[in-house]
Amino acid sequence: MAAKIVECVPNFSEGRRKEVIDAISDAVAKTEGCTLLDVDPGASTNRTVYTFVGPPEAVIEGALNMCKVAYDLIDMRGQHGEHPRMGALDVCPFIPVSGVTMDDCVECAKKFGERLGKELSVPVYLYGFAAQEEKRKKLPSIRAGEYEKMSEKVVSPDWKPDFGPANFVPSWGASATGARKFLIAYNVNVLATKEQCHRIALNVREKGRGPDQPGRLKEVQGIGWWLDEFNIAQISLNLTDMDVTPFHMAFEECKKDAEEYNLSVCGSQIVGLVPLKAILDAADYYIKRDNLFIEAEDQRVRLVVDRLGLSSLQQFNPNERIIEYMVKTKADGPLVSMSLKSFILNVGARSSAPGGGSVAAAVGAVGAGLATMVGWMTYGKRKFENLDPQMRQLIPQLRQAMNDLIPLVDADTSAFDQYMAAAKLPKSTEEEKAIRQQAMQEGMATAINVPMKVIDTASSCWKPLKELAALGNVQCKSDLQVGTKSLELAVWGAYYNVQINLPSIEDGGSLDKTKIVEKIEQSVKTASQEASAILKILDDRKD
Repeated sequence: MAAKIVECVPNFSEGRRKEVIDAISDAVAKTEGCTLLDVDPGASTNRTVYTFVGPPEAVIEGALNMCKVAYDLIDMRGQHGEHPRMGALDVCPFIPVSGVTMDDCVECAKKFGERLGKELSVPVYLYGFAAQEEKRKKLPSIRAGEYEKMSEKVVSPDWKPDFGPANFVPSWGASATGARKFLIAYNVNVLATKEQCHRIALNVREKGRGPDQPGRLKEVQGIGWWLDEFNIAQISLNLTDMDVTPFHMAFEECKKDAEEYNLSVCGSQIVGLVPLKAILDAADYYIKRDNLFIEAEDQRVRLVVDRLGLSSLQQFNPNERIIEYMVKTKADGPLVSMSLKSFILNVGARSSAPGGGSVAAAVGAVGAGLATMVGWMTYGKRKFENLDPQMRQLIPQLRQAMNDLIPLVDADTSAFDQYMAAAKLPKSTEEEKAIRQQAMQEGMATAINVPMKVIDTASSCWKPLKELAALGNVQCKSDLQVGTKSLELAVWGAYYNVQINLPSIEDGGSLDKTKIVEKIEQSVKTASQEASAILKILDDRKD
């Protein structure tokens, strides 16, 4: 389960006074849950761009803390620089990185904008994906006239702020906040001239050479330039939507043109940080294109670094360049983060949770893990090399089940905690009783849905497990036998969990109790049959 990470890139209108820049940095660095990644001041622009990440609520708080400091230290009445600006906080975009959607970031922008306008009494506009009107989608439209014209703009009915007062605050100006997609700054190295690289950039960038000669890649900006420090030319690209044009596609298109011009591409460079998804998408492309079989995440990252030559100019350290690796957050819950000994001791403690549901998920994950291990102990060995194609099909299925079961260990206990918290809600009035009952029903529904997911995930292993039992390395027979019984136990454990909680669900709610009973009873029946069949296959194998 991916950690919820939002990137926030506020731009403040101060790039010369170090004490002010540092004070704003400290405000976010000290905010719990926020990780400050970069501070980029510009003296000529008189502007500093900050980059930090964290969970949604944390980044909202971090951005507000920065603004509160800036409010006391920046006075726009004396601020000038080369960069267009309209306020002390000029713009504050929220960008999805992992575990969150664009809608989540729109919500961040709205919450931030509302609080900024209310707590500091300053005008705030929404732009980008958060814009409420078409004319406010693009930041330059909102910023038109800059700070000097904001006194007239904020009082105009057409430009009433989305949040805060519709009056001018001379020391602050106005601010914009919104949501946008992640921008990847990406350069392709070519043994060529600046002009030759620019020619390729014109071929691939979206606007091409003009309206009559558009380029091939959407959401791509680009130019060619020369790097004196490395004595090399680059095709310098900004990828404004990595879902439309991922950076590996940009690399391949540049490489294709370079080869047509008899030029040599020698690696590439990511400027700044990159989301893990962009790297793994590139890995998927090369694995499929080159018919490779690579499952481990660190190896997939290494493949991309190699294929794209990301260390050709400077060492590409994933721990320092991939956002998710830099952020000190845990996607794993507290139970699966424990040592095995600690988990067992917690199960054996005098408390109701973790209980049978969490244990069922854990046992299922171990069972799927054993099956995955047997697949690996068969794949790539000379004795079984004729089975490599089958193992390439079976291992990912079993490994996915293992990974999907792991977070359910904590999810089961969290569901129990949710129900118990609801049960402790006040019930003095009829309204409180109704709220409490609804919360308890929602908690109980979660407590049923989690073991149902355990049943579905464990049951998905029967087909690949049966094939593995017939083909896999017979020296690992006992491992597969233990794995089979573990998966069967996971289904049975989840079955009992559902069975004991189902009577607490009110009839006519979101769950169809009759269908659930039919499903779990069929699942345990199937589990017994499939486990027996798999064990027989293994018992009968003599090779």
